[in-house]
Amino acid sequence: MPSKSYGSVEDSPKPHPIHRHSSLLDSPSSPQTSALHQFSSPLLRRFSERSPAGDTYMEKASQSHDTSSVIQTPLLKGNGTKQSAPTVEEGGSSNESFIYYIVYALVNSIMCVPCLYGYASVIFSHPIYQSHINALSKLVILSSVVHQICFSIFSSLPFSIGQVQDAGLIFLSAMSTTIATTMLEGQDANDTEVVSEIVSTTIVLLGLATACLGAVLVVMGKFRLADAVAYLPLPVVGGYLAFIGYFCLEAGVALCISHPIMKPSDWGYLFDDKSLLLATPGILAGIFLTLVSRKCSNEAILPISMVAIPLAFYILMYLCGYTIEDARDGGWVGERSPSVPVSDLLRLVDFHQVRWDLAKDLISTWAGMVFVVSFSSCLDVAAISMDMGESLDTNNELMTVGISNFVSGLAGGFTGSYIFSQTIFTYRTNCRSRWIGVIVAFTFVLVVISPVNFLEVTPLFFLGSTLIFIGFDLMFEWIVEVRHKLLLSEYLVLLATFVAVQFLGINAGIGLGIITAILDFVLATANVSTIARVSRRSLAMWRPQERGILEATAYNPDRAQILTLEVRGAIFFGSSMKALGNILDESGINASTEEKKEIVMTNSPLPHHSRISRHSPSLSPSSFRERRDQRKEGNKLDATIKLAVQRVPPRFLVLDLSSVTNVDASAARGCFLQLAKMCANRNVVVCAAAANSHITWLLKTHETAHDFDLHGPENGHSQIDQLKDKIILFNDLNEALYFCEATLLAETTSMKWHKDLSPAPGHLTISLSNAFTNFLGLEEKSAAALVEYERHGRSFHTETMYTSGQTIFSPGTTSDGFFVVLSGTVAVLLDDRFGGSQTLISGGGVQKLQRPNMNMFEAGQISRVLSVGSIFGFVDYILQRPRSFQVVAGAKNALVAKVSRVGLNELKTQSPELERIVDKVLLLCSVVELAAGQNNW
Repeated sequence: MPSKSYGSVEDSPKPHPIHRHSSLLDSPSSPQTSALHQFSSPLLRRFSERSPAGDTYMEKASQSHDTSSVIQTPLLKGNGTKQSAPTVEEGGSSNESFIYYIVYALVNSIMCVPCLYGYASVIFSHPIYQSHINALSKLVILSSVVHQICFSIFSSLPFSIGQVQDAGLIFLSAMSTTIATTMLEGQDANDTEVVSEIVSTTIVLLGLATACLGAVLVVMGKFRLADAVAYLPLPVVGGYLAFIGYFCLEAGVALCISHPIMKPSDWGYLFDDKSLLLATPGILAGIFLTLVSRKCSNEAILPISMVAIPLAFYILMYLCGYTIEDARDGGWVGERSPSVPVSDLLRLVDFHQVRWDLAKDLISTWAGMVFVVSFSSCLDVAAISMDMGESLDTNNELMTVGISNFVSGLAGGFTGSYIFSQTIFTYRTNCRSRWIGVIVAFTFVLVVISPVNFLEVTPLFFLGSTLIFIGFDLMFEWIVEVRHKLLLSEYLVLLATFVAVQFLGINAGIGLGIITAILDFVLATANVSTIARVSRRSLAMWRPQERGILEATAYNPDRAQILTLEVRGAIFFGSSMKALGNILDESGINASTEEKKEIVMTNSPLPHHSRISRHSPSLSPSSFRERRDQRKEGNKLDATIKLAVQRVPPRFLVLDLSSVTNVDASAARGCFLQLAKMCANRNVVVCAAAANSHITWLLKTHETAHDFDLHGPENGHSQIDQLKDKIILFNDLNEALYFCEATLLAETTSMKWHKDLSPAPGHLTISLSNAFTNFLGLEEKSAAALVEYERHGRSFHTETMYTSGQTIFSPGTTSDGFFVVLSGTVAVLLDDRFGGSQTLISGGGVQKLQRPNMNMFEAGQISRVLSVGSIFGFVDYILQRPRSFQVVAGAKNALVAKVSRVGLNELKTQSPELERIVDKVLLLCSVVELAAGQNNW
C-alpha cells in the first residue's frame, strides 16, 4: 500500500461524472475549497479511489504524462506548443489506441445519455412542455454536442469532457417555468398555438441567457476575474447543491410516475397505489446505483449496472409474457409519439412568436445563474488541477467555459461546463487525446438523429433512477457527510439556505443564505477577539540596580505594577462589551454600578442623548421597559466581568494592539473610552502600543486617546496629568514599556525623569563605553579600563551618523558585526518597503493618516523602535548568518556604533579582559531579550 501523501490514491478526490461539485472542499487551488475533496460523489467514484495496478496517482502521472508537452489552449493562447497524439500504453499501436478511445468514449456516453434525458425533464418540468419533451430532450443532447466540441477545441486539456451540467439546472427550470406561467395567464393550455409560442419563447430566451452567461465568463477570464466568484460563502453553495439534490430527487420520482412534483404537497401522489408501484423500482434503482458508486472498487461495475437495470426490466417483462405495449399501458415506458427528426428541432422555434418582453423578468434569475455557474466552474478547474497534480490557469479555463456557453446559447442550447469527474476518469485511463471528446460528441449526434424515440422504449423508472441517484448522493454529501467538515454555525447556514431556496425561490434563498452567513461571520468574529496577559519588558539599557527595582515592583508576579495585555482580532459593536469585560477582568478592576450603567448606555444603539437624565424619571410603561432592559444589560456585563479575587489593579496597563485588525466607532467609545475613564478613577495609566493608522485616527477622533512625546521637554508626570482620562498612544510596545518603567522608577525613587534615569529614546548622546558600563554595571576597575582603551583611540568600533530613514543594514547582507545606538533612535522594519502617509475615507471626506515622529514609514511596517543604548544585530552576528531584517534610522538622525568582527579579533589579542566584557554584553543582551519576550535583534 503506498504511503499517504497529497495526491496519493487514498487522498485523491472522488469524482462524479454527472454533477461536478464533489471533491472540491480540500482543493488548494481555490480559496473556497478548503474543506472538500474528501467528499465522495456518484458515478465515477471508484475511478478516483484507486488506479490500475494499485499505483499512486503521482506515480502513474510520472510514468505516462510528459508535463513538458502539455497542450495549451490552441485558439485562446497561441504559444506554439504542440503535443503528439498520446498513446494508451507505451509501445501500443495507433489502432489499439483508437480502440481504447472508442471504448472509454462509449463508457462516458452510456453514463451521460440517461442523465441528459433526466436533465431535460428538470429544465422543462412544467406540464405545458410535455407534448414536446422528446424534441426538447434531443435539444439538450444537441447542446451537449456543442459543448463537447468546444471543449475539445478550446480547452488546454485534450481529454476534457464538457456537457450540459447540473449547476444551472434549477435556474433554467425557474426561467422556463416563469415563462410558461406568465404566458398561460388567461390562455388555454390545450391551444397548440399557445404551446408553440411558449416553446419558442422559452428556447430563445434560455438560449439568449446561456449566450450572455458565456460572454460574461469570457470577459471574466480575459480580465482575470476568476477569484471574484470565490466570495460566495461555501455553506451557501453547499445549501444550494443540497437543494439541487432534492430537486433531482423530485424530478426523478416525477419521471417515474409521469406526474410533475413541483411542491412538497405533491409528494402525496405516492399515496396512490399505482404511483407508488411505478416509483418504487426507480427509488430502489437509485439507491442501488448510490451504493455501487460508493462501495464498489471496480470501475466497470457502475456502467455495467446502468446497462443491467433496463436489460433486467426487459428480461423480466419477457419472462412474464408482457409486451412493450402492455408496459406502456401500465406507465412503465413513455407514450408512443412520432419520431423527432433533426428538421423538427429547427421548427421548434418561430421567432415571430417570441415574447421578447419577458426577458426582463428573467434578469434576476440570470444574474444568480452567472454567479453560481462561474463559481462551480472554478471549482471544477480546481478539482481537475488538484487531481492532475499540475497547475491550471483558472481564468483561461473559465474563458473556455464561456466560449462553450456562448456558442451553445447561440444554437439554442443550455448551460454547460467541465464534467470534472469524467475528465479525471479519462485522464486516469491514459487516453489523453481529443479523439475522446470527438467520439463522445459523435455518439450524442447518433442519439439525436436516431429515429428511435428512447423515451418510448426506455423504462421511465430507469431514467428517473439516474436523477434519484444524483439526488441521493448530493443530499447525503451536503447534508450528512458535510457535518464533519463545517462548524455548527456554518452547517446551520447551509441548512437555512437549503430550506430558504425551497420555500423562497433560488435568488431569495441564496440571498437569505448570504445574509445568514454574514451574520454568522459577525458573531464568530465577535468571539474571536482575545485578550491575553503576556510577559513583556522594554529593551531599555537600565543599570543593574534599576533592573532590580523594576523586577521587584513593576514585574512582581504577585502584584505587578506594569501589566501588558495582548489584544487580537477585531473589536467592534458586536464584541466591544466582551472585550472591555475581559480587559477589566485581567486588570483586576471591578466596575461599580454607575460605571456599569454608563457602559450599557454607551454601547446602546440608541442615540446617547436620549438616555441622559435631563428630565425627571418617568413612570410610563416605556420607562419601565427601558430600566428593565438596562438591568438586563447590566446583568450581562456582570457575567462578562468576572470578579477579580485578591487582585489589585496595576499602576500601568499596556495594551499591545499590533494584532488588532479593526476597531469601529462603537468600540472606540464603548470599550476604550470607558476603559480609560474607569482606570483614571483608580489612578491606572492606560497605554496603547502599535495600533495601525486607522485605529489611531479613530481613537483620536473620538477623543479617546492622545499621543505621548518621549522626546518632549516635559517630564512624564506633567504629560500624564495633561492626558488624564485618555489612553496614551505609542508607536510600538518598546516605547510604551519604557515610558511605564521610567515613570515607575521616578515615582518609587528619588531619581528624576531624564536626569538620573537611562536616557529616553532620542535624548542625549553616550559613548560605547558608557553603554557597556551602564548595561553591565561593571566594577570600577573594568569600567575605567574600557574608558581608557576608548580614550586613547584604540577603539574596536566605528561610529556612523545616519540621517532619518537611512538604511543601516538590509536583509541578506553580511553579518560582520553588531550595533549600539549612541544617539537618536533606529527602527526595525517588518519588510524593506518605505511608505508615506495613508488615507481613509470617512463621512467627512478623505482623511490623511500620519503617525507622529514616524513620517518616513508606515506604522504597520515598524516592528520595534530602539532607543539610546540599545544593542541590535547581535543574533545574526553570533550565528554568522545573513541579516534577517532591516534597520533604518528613526525620526531623527541616529549615531550608531558598529562593533565589527575584525575589531573584536584585534581586541582579543591586545586586551583579552576587554574582549570578555564584550562577550558578557552579548550574553546579557540575549538573556534580557529572552526575558522581555521580544524578537531577537
